[in-house]
Amino acid sequence: MKIALDPYMLRGVPLLELPRVVADLGYRHIELSPRDDFMPFFLHPRASSADVAAFKRELAAAEVSVASVLPLYKWSGPDEDERQAAVRYWKRAIEITVDLGVDVMNSEFNGRPEAAAASEAQFWRSLEELLPIFEREGVRLVLEPHPDDFVEDGIAGVNLVKGINSPLVTFLYCAPHTFHQGGDLAAVLRHAGPLLTQVHIADSFDHRGSSGLRYIVNPPGSAVRVHQHLDIGQGEVDWDLFFRTLAEVGFDGIATVCVFAWEERAADSGRFNLEQVNQYVAKYAR
Repeated sequence: MKIALDPYMLRGVPLLELPRVVADLGYRHIELSPRDDFMPFFLHPRASSADVAAFKRELAAAEVSVASVLPLYKWSGPDEDERQAAVRYWKRAIEITVDLGVDVMNSEFNGRPEAAAASEAQFWRSLEELLPIFEREGVRLVLEPHPDDFVEDGIAGVNLVKGINSPLVTFLYCAPHTFHQGGDLAAVLRHAGPLLTQVHIADSFDHRGSSGLRYIVNPPGSAVRVHQHLDIGQGEVDWDLFFRTLAEVGFDGIATVCVFAWEERAADSGRFNLEQVNQYVAKYAR
């Protein structure tokens, strides 16, 4: 298992200093999430070939690798111009990933839940153009359902990945989204089985608790999705069940610590969660 850090809370650290900072926290792998100076949210990548080469040098010097690259684009959105732009952004992101020497990319289904069928049609249209590129370059695409995507349920997300029917497209289970994915994390992990190649690790509260009144929004009935990315133990994810089930299904992929809630103590959070993950992995090692 590769234990990686999503360094989003460290995005103020200059790119070329990031590998050393991550290494100092005890990690040897990064999940490279969006940064304004490299691969921004929903926009064309900013990284030049020189940027990529310089970043690779610093990664090597720090003995840190990029386990996966995480872009986020509106490739399933209902707006066709936005979808076409997203495909262009994806193509450049794939080029950058290959130049970094990385063979895994992970992302979200995107789209709109209130227009699920139309969003899925857009998703397939984008995938028809992009999947041959992933396959030509030998890059794995790992997909996750996300709150407010056209697919939010975990079982449904696994089934959609199965339907893509490519050995290079697999499933990511995001623990802080557990309660938006149906709440039964073990069922989703078991249903994914060998398709499960990546997990995201952070805690969250069950927004459905207290008869749906744990989070009160106004006006009542607003279509909002609330979740957190907290340190392990601060929410209601069942971590013993999570790691026990990972061991049960033989998971040996990328496990990314992706806590976003504590920028004021990002370093301490990173160290704490790495220690917790290592303890749980040792506890349920087979």
